[in-house]
Amino acid sequence: MIEHYFKPDSTAEALDLMRQHTGTATWFAGGSKLNAAPTKTDKTVAISLDKLAFDKIEQHGQALHIGAMCRIQTLIDSELVPVALKQSSAFIYSRHVRNQATIGGEIAARQEEALLIPSLMALKAKVVLAGGQECEVEEYIAAEQRDLIAKVIIPDVNIACIGYNIARSAAGLAIVTAAVSIDKDGSKVIALDGVSPLQGGIACPVRLRDVECQDLKGELLEQAVADAIHPEADIRGSVEYKRYIAGVVVTDLLAECQHMAEEA
Repeated sequence: MIEHYFKPDSTAEALDLMRQHTGTATWFAGGSKLNAAPTKTDKTVAISLDKLAFDKIEQHGQALHIGAMCRIQTLIDSELVPVALKQSSAFIYSRHVRNQATIGGEIAARQEEALLIPSLMALKAKVVLAGGQECEVEEYIAAEQRDLIAKVIIPDVNIACIGYNIARSAAGLAIVTAAVSIDKDGSKVIALDGVSPLQGGIACPVRLRDVECQDLKGELLEQAVADAIHPEADIRGSVEYKRYIAGVVVTDLLAECQHMAEEA
């Protein structure tokens, strides 16, 4: 339960407050994750990011820089944001939540459904931390100690990329979330959420690097994807079903993505 709320005026002040309250403090961005299960915080100190100017979207050549405090609905509304990221932003079905949640918060939350992260991984996105360090989104979410995100960089907004979310209803839990991309050199990225062994009750998003480097199509690709993942059975489906549906979705997405890349 939050008992103390700080609103620093600078990044340096925010980082100093976090050092002062190590172990009891949490960053407060949109707040959509802090008071709702399963991500409800047990921290007592909230440090707001509202005044840190982390909410801009700027294009630098082919790269797009997105402030960590940029709201999810803003991503959908911006003309600069790639279609694939707009689509995955819309996987968050509630406009109310999209108006509250931030891209930095969605990456950092370690929530059960990482709806945006597969698309960010497919887009080869990087996070820039408040201290200036850069790392891949995949590396950031896998780290035990994760620092404050200042912005997200998509290196090439023109990369062919597409994602899809399988759920039983708009408000239902995601069964599989997938995204794929193909760059101008033909290199592929296949990213999935909901198909890995649980860590702390959560399936971490993964890349299928071994499948990416193979030139497979159709049933061979479906089987390769199914063999490469290790989902757990739950109310959303059996292991066999999740493997089957992941293979079908990735195969369909890659075929469509290849068509997009050829037309570009």
